Amino acid sequence: MTQHRPEPPAVELRGIVKRFGAVLANDHVDLTVAAGEIHALMGENGAGKSTLMAILYGLVRPDEGAIELAGRAVSFASAAQAIAAGIGMVQQGFALFDSLSVVDNVVYGAEPTRRGLLDRRAARAAVAELIERHQLRLRPGDRVGDLPVGVRQQVEILKLLYRRARVLILDEPTAVLTPAETGRLFAVLRDLAAEGHPVLLVTHKLHEVEAVSDNVTVLRDGRVTMRGPTAATGRAALATAMTGREVDLDRVYPAGRPGAEALAVYGLTVHGDGRPVLDDVSLSVRAGEIVGIAGVAGNGQTELVAAIAGLLPAAGAIVLGERDIGGLGVRERRAAGIAHLPEDRAEVGSAPGARLADNLAVGFHRGPPLVHRGLLRAAAIRRHAERVIERFGVRASGPAAPMRTLSGGNQQKAVLGRELTHEAPVLLVEQPTRGVDIGAVVGIHTELIAYRDAGHAVLLVSAELSEILGLADRILVMFEGRVVAEFSKAGADADAIGLAMAGVAP
Repeated sequence: MTQHRPEPPAVELRGIVKRFGAVLANDHVDLTVAAGEIHALMGENGAGKSTLMAILYGLVRPDEGAIELAGRAVSFASAAQAIAAGIGMVQQGFALFDSLSVVDNVVYGAEPTRRGLLDRRAARAAVAELIERHQLRLRPGDRVGDLPVGVRQQVEILKLLYRRARVLILDEPTAVLTPAETGRLFAVLRDLAAEGHPVLLVTHKLHEVEAVSDNVTVLRDGRVTMRGPTAATGRAALATAMTGREVDLDRVYPAGRPGAEALAVYGLTVHGDGRPVLDDVSLSVRAGEIVGIAGVAGNGQTELVAAIAGLLPAAGAIVLGERDIGGLGVRERRAAGIAHLPEDRAEVGSAPGARLADNLAVGFHRGPPLVHRGLLRAAAIRRHAERVIERFGVRASGPAAPMRTLSGGNQQKAVLGRELTHEAPVLLVEQPTRGVDIGAVVGIHTELIAYRDAGHAVLLVSAELSEILGLADRILVMFEGRVVAEFSKAGADADAIGLAMAGVAP
């Protein structure tokens, strides 16, 4: 009787070790992924996830260990060699040409030719066939710069499929996506896995791991602390494996003690194409209170905060304390007492190419102690940065590190730390924990509650309903640019809020 040998894993890493100076990034890590499997690789920022994937993708050489693809030993000295072996990777920062079409982006560097010239008809046909086969929300001729972020990510995946990548690695793919875009991405990943592709999903979001992965491996401080089927692993166990301690994932913080009205808006309206994107919105936030704004992305939450901050022209009145600030610019509104953590920490909240210290000095750079006799004081700027870095647990090589070299979660902690340090009467905060690991989420929530309890007013916008339920003293629901429902902390019900978010009146 002939015995069939079991199929070898599609991807197998054994005993991977990588050191960067005194830092042991990967400590004898094993990882096995089967064909047709979505495998989640979890861990907090700095746990070694990205280093391990960089080794698999040929960007980094391991100090020890072995890699096998379908039972065949491989060793990569470059990403080009990994790509040739059938490995593709979508990194956190997209590598796309905004001014070019989807087709041009996909075939760039691997263009089909005919008689030595680019064969545009063949290129378009190949890309169109891939789009249709995988049911992607793309058209070959679309200009990439005009596409939403989630659709641009599909272009990155399309690039890998065009190059016949078998193994797909996605590094924190949902960090810049809305919940709806995340759902569409997961549908694409499931289809790819069903075709036999092994998919490695690098993430630290527990609900996403539960939603899409078959198996999970958890790293902490460069070591594997848990591995196994996702369905047999609880959220609490995953959180403990990631952080090394018990984490209350669904904590509801005690209500605050609201005082006088700190911020009020009346009839705020922002006109769009055809209908207002913000339609006659009135609300107030009191000192010592967190007001949460719930809603499906695209229902006016972003425009509401932008209008209050002065980033978007709007009709209506905005009153800070007893002062109408509707006619002031962004700088004047900040000086009057508004701090702002924007949704887009990279493009709006920071200067990625500038030093961390310079980013943390923004807003403090016009007066003492950072300025003396009209000149910036380098030593004072450095000391200020060191205090913010220590207080908010920002992981960076130091104040001189360029902002863009920080992980997304650490950029978020840095920008939030800067804004909280202003001690402004009103804080506008959008998506405070997007792209942040579990341990840091708890820390950020604690800071926001402490800010509220110190007598500040907080207007919170979050795509995470659990975050709003845990933090907010009052919850306003927005639908199609209007506030359609209000809930107290005691009366907040996730089902009723969800219906209101869908336009069903409570």
